[in-house]
Amino acid sequence: MSLIEVVRGDGPLVLGLPHTGTDVPSDCLARLKDTGRALADTDWHIDRLYTGLVENVTSVRATIHRYVIDVNRDPSGESLYPGQNTTGLCPLTDFDGLPLYHAGQEPDAAEVARRRETYHAPYHAALKAELDRVKAIHGFAVLYDCHSIRSEIPFLFDGTLPDFNIGTNSGASCAPSIETVVVRTCKGAAGYSTILNGRFKGGWTTRHYGRPTEGLHAIQMELAQSTYMLERAPWDYAEATAARTRTHLRSILETLSDWRPR
Repeated sequence: MSLIEVVRGDGPLVLGLPHTGTDVPSDCLARLKDTGRALADTDWHIDRLYTGLVENVTSVRATIHRYVIDVNRDPSGESLYPGQNTTGLCPLTDFDGLPLYHAGQEPDAAEVARRRETYHAPYHAALKAELDRVKAIHGFAVLYDCHSIRSEIPFLFDGTLPDFNIGTNSGASCAPSIETVVVRTCKGAAGYSTILNGRFKGGWTTRHYGRPTEGLHAIQMELAQSTYMLERAPWDYAEATAARTRTHLRSILETLSDWRPR
């Protein structure tokens, strides 16, 4: 089983794909309840949605499922959203707050440490290597972290999520002009709703790598899954709906590929 899939391009743009993986090792799978085995909180089809939108782009994809370990969480286990419902480094509940594991089968501290070393660290080593490589070519790199989530999850947020949820850690993770052009492109998409640094301000990946003064820019896109797929099992890809969304995602990625620091 390959833990990380890397596709290399020579452009300045790097796509992070931390949550599309569905691999669950057998020892972990045996400990999961049916709730966990359903893998409901996968970023379904996100790799398919972004494939082929721009040329010469690099992508780094984790194949492990987020229920094993969430590679977009702080490896220390510290919450990204203190005071709000969320899921942790090795989640114990799904996005609806339901337990993933049979009672007494939850990972202990030693197991969390093993998973962190086995899955979390290699993903970020690969991502850092690609960002460093791209930066060596261009003098800067732009990380676009690709995510999606169901549009209605009362455990995590009230109401219905906007279609495009842009996160820049409140403007700290990228140059202001990157934030501006992405927001402008999304707001220009007729029939779609957009929010900047709302419920999702960027996960650990965006916050960790986004150091614009060092030439590393990071931005997260959390898409409402209603923009491209069926938001319930069997989680089917909606070809026509996805095609419309891909048009706007292409505009975003083309803009970021052409972006240069002033």
